[in-house]
Amino acid sequence: DDSQTKNITPVPPGRYFLKAPVEPGKIIAVGLNYKDHASEFGSSIPQDPILFLKPPSAVVGPEEDIIIPYKSKRVDYEAELAVVISNQCRMITPREAKNNILGYTCGNDVTERDFQKRDSQWTRSKGFDTFCPLGPWIATDVNPLALSIECYLDGVVRQRSNTANMIWNPYELVSFISSIMTLYPGDVILTGTPSGVGPLKAGETVSVKIEGIGVLKNRVSYGS
Repeated sequence: DDSQTKNITPVPPGRYFLKAPVEPGKIIAVGLNYKDHASEFGSSIPQDPILFLKPPSAVVGPEEDIIIPYKSKRVDYEAELAVVISNQCRMITPREAKNNILGYTCGNDVTERDFQKRDSQWTRSKGFDTFCPLGPWIATDVNPLALSIECYLDGVVRQRSNTANMIWNPYELVSFISSIMTLYPGDVILTGTPSGVGPLKAGETVSVKIEGIGVLKNRVSYGS
């Protein structure tokens, strides 16, 4: 009410920071969900969505550092639309998926590329601490089927596409994943990245910008 509004004291810039808008129980990520990204890596279009998991410990919020691991040779940015689940659900249809989604946020599926090539599984390359920036907030009123998605490195555009170019749209992905595992409130689905992925270096700033949601900005630093 108005009396409560009058008692709110504004916090000046620089005196606050945003944390990640969700603490997921699990993070399910999708590989090769844009045709141009599959072509970029010389891969054929998969018959079914390619799934892998990132640990919740990888999550960081806006303005937090992405830390390049010691002895790492190449760490890449991957701008992605992130889906946040609202209800426990299992075996739902794409039509039912909409009613089980809380909203959407920006995600960055940070990847250690040399480890990814070396290992038969992607757990190590995708699972380091700080390798899943999310934010700045959850948008609950956007249509995920046609959103522009961009990635900037020190202000220079590196990725630019639209979620309309996905092979499987977010509703289809939620349905497919729910046929494999139960989804719970707060679970996050990373829906894949378009072409243009590239390396990060300490001192750089990477920004993921998605139409109707906002900008997720993170610095890059070296670990010890």
